Amino acid sequence: MSVHIGAKLGDIAETVLLPGDPLRAKFVAENMMEDAVCYNEVRGMHGYTGTYKGKRVSIQGAGMGIPSTSIYVNELIEAYKVKTIIRVGTFGSIQKDMKVGQVALAMSASTDSNINKIRFNGQDYGPAADFQLLMKAYNTAKELGIDVEVGNIFSADSFYNPNPDWWKVWAEYGVLGAEMESSAIYTIAAKHKIKALSVLTVSDNIVTGHYSSAKEREESFTDMATIALEIAE
Repeated sequence: MSVHIGAKLGDIAETVLLPGDPLRAKFVAENMMEDAVCYNEVRGMHGYTGTYKGKRVSIQGAGMGIPSTSIYVNELIEAYKVKTIIRVGTFGSIQKDMKVGQVALAMSASTDSNINKIRFNGQDYGPAADFQLLMKAYNTAKELGIDVEVGNIFSADSFYNPNPDWWKVWAEYGVLGAEMESSAIYTIAAKHKIKALSVLTVSDNIVTGHYSSAKEREESFTDMATIALEIAE
């Protein structure tokens, strides 16, 4: 069925939450879902299926970066017939007014990766979220009283950029911050005609220097998981 996911067809729900950190998948499954069963431990990428308010939903770790994420997204769609993918991850804000712990919805995803350049013969492609899913997430956040921003996210191909000012041009054009996965998720979802959305939490602010600990990133950013679980279809 799959090279990297040790599950049988039917083990995975049609809606999958996709954190990069497999321990975040474990935390959400054990603390926010009911009757969660682990279906995957291949390469330490935990995957669970359970229920949330009676809805069957899965959560699958996918690693860091476009290449790793692309593997899991492709296999979830092609081998397990997943219809909706909701990324639940962190990003570094490049807007000084955004605070650590604040939630953002990625309306679109810019990137410096060459993957889409290769796919589209050197031309640019603008990957975007599913609008209905985005609207549903925004309305849910407002109903829950969660402070949320909506905008463009930058999916970087490298975590450590040797140019300390790399972020300034993106900030000038209103990009909210940087992570490493959303562009790939949106592009692959568009190809396969499925729904995708990234619900993200600010883990650090590149402008102000504020940041969270690894433990906080793993366990405390529950607002985004709540939004994702609420909108699961």
